[in-house]
Amino acid sequence: SPPAAMAAAAWPELEAVARDRRREVALAGPAVAERVSAGGGRLPAELLALPLLQSLELSGCGALRELGPGLAAALPALHTLVLRDNALGPAGLGAGLGGPLRALRLLDLSGNGLEELPEELGGLGGPPQGPSEPSPAFPQLRSLNLCGNRLRELGPGLAKAAPQLQALLLSGNCLRTLPGGLLPPDPGPGGPFPLLSRLEVNDNEVEELGPDIAALTALKTLDVANNQLRELPAALADCPRLKEANFRGNQLKDKRLEKMVNGCQTKAILEYLRAGGRGKGKGESARDEARKKKREKQQKKDGGDGEQDELEEASKLLVKVLHVSDNPAPLVVKASPGIKDVRPFIVCCVLKGVNLKPGNALKRFLSAQTKLHEDICEKRTVATIATHDLQLIKAPLTYDVQPPDELKVTPLGRKEIKAKDLLRQLQLEADEQRKQKKRQNVSGLHKYLQLLDGKDNYPCLVDAEGVVISFPPITNSEKTKVRKETQDLFLEVTSDTSLQICKDVMDTLILKIAELNRFTLENKEDLGSHDEADALCEPLNLNPGQNAELLVVEQVRVVDTDGNLKVLYPSKTDLVTVSSLLTVIR
Repeated sequence: SPPAAMAAAAWPELEAVARDRRREVALAGPAVAERVSAGGGRLPAELLALPLLQSLELSGCGALRELGPGLAAALPALHTLVLRDNALGPAGLGAGLGGPLRALRLLDLSGNGLEELPEELGGLGGPPQGPSEPSPAFPQLRSLNLCGNRLRELGPGLAKAAPQLQALLLSGNCLRTLPGGLLPPDPGPGGPFPLLSRLEVNDNEVEELGPDIAALTALKTLDVANNQLRELPAALADCPRLKEANFRGNQLKDKRLEKMVNGCQTKAILEYLRAGGRGKGKGESARDEARKKKREKQQKKDGGDGEQDELEEASKLLVKVLHVSDNPAPLVVKASPGIKDVRPFIVCCVLKGVNLKPGNALKRFLSAQTKLHEDICEKRTVATIATHDLQLIKAPLTYDVQPPDELKVTPLGRKEIKAKDLLRQLQLEADEQRKQKKRQNVSGLHKYLQLLDGKDNYPCLVDAEGVVISFPPITNSEKTKVRKETQDLFLEVTSDTSLQICKDVMDTLILKIAELNRFTLENKEDLGSHDEADALCEPLNLNPGQNAELLVVEQVRVVDTDGNLKVLYPSKTDLVTVSSLLTVIR
């Protein structure tokens, strides 16, 4: 065969996309990496012959070192481009994107080796983005993910290249200053990034958070955890919409401020900085400093240091662990042997004492679970959470596998259906969504269909009556659905990646539920006026004597068919990762 025919035969999935005039393609896996490597570490030429393509993902391909020429010109309709966990870089993207992508809304370049931004995104070596640039290269770009690269600085051209940017994710790089070179000297009448509401720069090397951070007037969420900050600028208090900020994992000189930071008290932090707290920029007046020293001296004389320690401990959330040995009716999950080849890892526990009845408490609870699925669970690819009303569960439970045409489940909001038919129905709904011109991405359960590709058996959690109460990673059952009246929860986290990931996700889930529970108890009158996101990070004023705020976590054992222990959660080593915010009574 001639070389062209051989090349075409090497990419049958792209032939299918062209033949069916599909607008989405996702490539991953060892076979893709081999073919990319054989093609010189670039995108296949066949990919650039799909002008209708709107969504392209090529991830986890260590052979992909550069994109090759002509991507932008070949794919003008592209609105989603995901190129995470490849080997792009360090010098940008080789030939770059090849020009502007004016329809692009989401660009994910995370987990590569980039040391500088691509030229089209205003990289330091890129073309000037001044008055000579007639229009932005990415006028529709809303989300830019550059996490897990080796970026040391950002050029000011990004603000003009992507003026509509709403989320900028920079975690796990080597940035030293913020905003640093991100802000252009001539931002224009609307200011730089007028829509940027989410900025994540955690796990970098940031030593300075500049006062010009206040120029980001739309900022709602700021994460600069685990950096090298010694002080915070008073100008943070001038960010009019900032609701959620994470400064943990820094070595702040102001110890009072550090306590607020560790308590996730965004509102209190901003008020402290606004009042002249010792953040960089304002500082306290000599009179305030003298008064403070006098107060500290008096506190020390009266034994106030001990009181302060007590207050600090009281500001934490309280969780009591009920051990299996102290539980008259401990819940047990039996794992069948077949599960190890499908989705082998599961961690469970019971959480008692939640309050979902007032106002929007249930809505915030469900929103928090969705957020965890998107973030720490990485869109359910590494782990999946399921929450159940404990009173509706018939124990004991079995974690099992069943063939797709035998597994029956009653999904949330649907009638009972076989798993095979459910996935076919969801696929049809996803195809219908794609056909709708105004619908750019599939939503809901449709996003997770590919996670079961190639499975001969599907995982499920079955109760004592043989009813499937959970079908991970797709859905749990209407039978055990959490409602406003629910007070006791059965929590389940499953993964095909590792047991530790299950435990980390469960730790975070319990912390979030504890935060939400406190927020509900403290804000009964005006629950309806708060956003769900705000509920996760509010000033903490806990009285340890208030039993209503004490959640009880009951240990749950997962055993094999012979009764041998596989995992017990929470064990002595669990919940340690959240111990700075959670007091665990064991």
